[in-house]
Amino acid sequence: MGEREDKRKLLRDAMDNKETYRVPMGFWHHFVLGKDQFRGLEDPAIIERIIEGHKRYFEEVEPDMMKFMSEGFMGYPPVMDNALRTGEDLLRIKSIGPEHPWITEQLKYVKRLQELFGDKVMTFYNIFAPLQVIRIRLDFYDKDYERFAALAESFPEELHAAGMEIQKDIKLLVSRLLTETGLDGIYYCVQNIQSKRYTREMYERIVRPTEIEVLESANQLSDYNILHICGYSHHTNQLCFYQDYEAKAYNWATFTEGISIEEGRKLFPGKCVLGGFDNNPETLIDSGSREEICAFVNRLIRENGHRGYIMGADCSIPNEIKDGRIHWIARQLQEKENRIGKGNQESKKEKRSKRENKINEEKRTN
Repeated sequence: MGEREDKRKLLRDAMDNKETYRVPMGFWHHFVLGKDQFRGLEDPAIIERIIEGHKRYFEEVEPDMMKFMSEGFMGYPPVMDNALRTGEDLLRIKSIGPEHPWITEQLKYVKRLQELFGDKVMTFYNIFAPLQVIRIRLDFYDKDYERFAALAESFPEELHAAGMEIQKDIKLLVSRLLTETGLDGIYYCVQNIQSKRYTREMYERIVRPTEIEVLESANQLSDYNILHICGYSHHTNQLCFYQDYEAKAYNWATFTEGISIEEGRKLFPGKCVLGGFDNNPETLIDSGSREEICAFVNRLIRENGHRGYIMGADCSIPNEIKDGRIHWIARQLQEKENRIGKGNQESKKEKRSKRENKINEEKRTN
């Protein structure tokens, strides 16, 4: 569509569950990995790398939205300075308050990203639910993938207390982000505790109170928040746990959960949905040819239509994927046959633009 396309309006209409002249898309990946995701306060150079990564991604992919990654700040200080092995450890987690650098530096970081992209596309910031802050420390920093579920099973009341403390700071962060940065909304990440002991009753008693107020607070400040029910690394969820979590759009792992976009719409009626691609390594988005990927884009459009649908993935896509491959999806969504309400004749300018884009795409993927 070129420079005249209003991508902010396009995405807003999709999130408002309106019919759009083409399907918008949003994909994302991390820009640093491992312990660097937790060390932004210690090493400002990490934050600079992440900001540069966002810039390169935007230029290469031409997305219809930007989800700002919260890496660099995944290390919430009371969780990082903690053994996280006993109930007493969990009870030592206390709120850090509104002026802690973990909050104020994130505000500066998001403001810089917003200045780069906010006038071009709608923007959202990745926010982990309070108990997920503990899980990601154990999973991605310690590489101890069993300990979070073990803590949850052994110390449920202490886990709840820790989550309520963390929630205080995340609510503060979200409030300031949505009132001071120009951000359009949050991308709120929740996940079931991967334990059979956490039935619906346990979830309602232990987990839900630690996370629901963050979303409710965000909804008071923005009409455009996204709920992400995280199926990263094939973690599974009971999606019905989140049916009364009010959001503007919903994103879940369609492949991991085995719940299609169409089936999910029945769980979240009248709402915008985001997804369609498996995000895991060695799947279509990672290893398919351009023809295969574009054919799948066309299939998703046929199956899900132009109303209340944003094309994306189950979760973050592998970092190894060249951004030029994701640009294939962007270009396919902009093709005339995938647009409605437009004339059938291409202008000379459109034809010239296509030729130029094809040359640029070849450079990106070579």
